[in-house]
Order: sequence, then C-alpha cells, then structure tokens
Amino acid sequence: MLANSLSGLPSFLLYFCGAAALLLLFSFVYTRITPHNELPLIRKGNAAAATSYGSALLGYTLPLSSAVAHSVSFEDMLTWGAVAMVVQFAVLGITRVAVPGLFRDMEKGRLAPALLLASISLSAGIINAAAMTY
Repeated sequence: MLANSLSGLPSFLLYFCGAAALLLLFSFVYTRITPHNELPLIRKGNAAAATSYGSALLGYTLPLSSAVAHSVSFEDMLTWGAVAMVVQFAVLGITRVAVPGLFRDMEKGRLAPALLLASISLSAGIINAAAMTY
C-alpha cells in the first residue's frame, strides 16, 4: 500500500521542483524590474517593501499552483507558469504607470501604496488562477 502511494513521488518531485524554480525565477526578475531591490529594504524593516513583495509572490503562486494542478504535462505546467509570470509583470507595470511615485513611496516605508499594489497583485493572481482551470 505504501509503495503504491509513493509511486507518484517522482512526478511530485518534478512538478514541485519545476514550480519552485519558476517561483525563484519570478522572485529574481521581480527584484530586478522594480526600481529598488526589496530584500535589503525588508532587512532594514521596511514593512511596505515586505507587503508588496510578499503579495507579489503570493499573487504569482496562486496561478502557478493552478498550473501545477491542472496541467496535462510538465511542459504544460511550465508554459502556464510562464504565462502567469507575464501576467503578474504586466499588472506590476500597469500599476506603476497608474500610480506615479508608487515605488518611491514604498522605499520611504509608506504602507498605503504597498497595500494597493498587494491587493492588485493578489486580485490578478486569483483571476489568473481561476482562468487556468480550463
């Protein structure tokens, strides 16, 4: 019985590692396309940076998890994971244009713009995940 249960372990590891790699890629690119690197700001106690960055990760992880759950193959999961990434970066770009001074205010630790970006990132992630249930 245990052997039967563990027969899916190779697939689990493949999908888990693939999704983790996509999440790391998202994180890397996100911190490069924003005008500041969130991690040093977070280390200094900037709650605005932590809020926006953490929510961006969650906003991406929601559709990524949907891609893992609904994909028909590993390549399909990678493709939809990449689509989810493009959507999140587009949302970030649109928000940046719509809210001038967004990142400057977050660097100063102002929480309101970070909460707005967090809400937008999570909302886009939820819609993105739902759209991937085909």
